[in-house]
Amino acid sequence: MASFFAFLVVAITILGLLIQGSSHPQLSPDFYSDTCPDLLPIIQQHQVQLAVAEERRMGASLLRLFFHDCFVNGCDASVLLDDTMTFTGEKNAASNKNSIRGFEVIDAIKAAVEEACPGVVSCADILTITARDSVVEVSSQK
Repeated sequence: MASFFAFLVVAITILGLLIQGSSHPQLSPDFYSDTCPDLLPIIQQHQVQLAVAEERRMGASLLRLFFHDCFVNGCDASVLLDDTMTFTGEKNAASNKNSIRGFEVIDAIKAAVEEACPGVVSCADILTITARDSVVEVSSQK
């Protein structure tokens, strides 16, 4: 089971590198180290660990949520959009209905991150880090 999750992470990473092509992005794992130094511990220790401890399957569900976000138009957190009077968000789109879950975990993470670092961290980054940490959490549990 753990090797399957590791494979998915590697596959998603390779896909991202192939899509990126010859561009030179300014991304780094410590991007928020100055503007939101507690970001990674907030997501991993305070939220992902709790969610996976409560329900082990949540690790896979969070990875699936990330996959559905990235699948069509890129990793932009659009899967988190709620419906409005004139717009059906991806969250409730027919292709995602009864297929993805974990929104309440992401909402809790967003609230905790926003409290610590208001207006700093993007929802897309929160979703990406959460997916990574959920795989690590599930893989580290026996």
